[in-house]
Amino acid sequence: MATHFTSDTHFGDPRVLRIDKRPFPDLATHDATLIANWNAVVAPEDEVWHLGDFALGPPPERLAEIIAALNGIKRLIVGNNDGPATLALPGWASVAHYAETVVEGRRLVLCHYAFRTWNGIGKGALNLHGHSHGRLTPAPRQYDVGVDAQGPAPVRLDAILRSRRGGKRRSGMAEPSA
Repeated sequence: MATHFTSDTHFGDPRVLRIDKRPFPDLATHDATLIANWNAVVAPEDEVWHLGDFALGPPPERLAEIIAALNGIKRLIVGNNDGPATLALPGWASVAHYAETVVEGRRLVLCHYAFRTWNGIGKGALNLHGHSHGRLTPAPRQYDVGVDAQGPAPVRLDAILRSRRGGKRRSGMAEPSA
């Protein structure tokens, strides 16, 4: 079982095409691409921590279809755009505003929002977050795991840590090949 992280998928939210300049001709293509990319890297037994802003706009029936289409054991850290229908989806293994966990021997502090300081910072704990859509200059040991910062698929911790080395951000916000 592998553990993956992502945030700010914004399924069903037309603002991401305009505000975040995601390169998709329409929202249906955006959502279908994110689902396909998710399932290309996440196996059914893998764990995925979604650090908020899962969806905004779709009716509850569509939200249920989206979460059911995604592989893995899904855990939600609540974001500012996650409404009651998203929180109530039966596809979540857990829903919380904050979590601390250990993955690959690394202590992680998970929240939708970036922190200036966090529990364990002086002992090497990492802060994984979303919300900033790749626009926030990170503090040491702090990583934006959102699709605008890491690419349009959930990522493993080793890839997140590599994303900062050499100052290169992971690209890949592209449409699928026709």
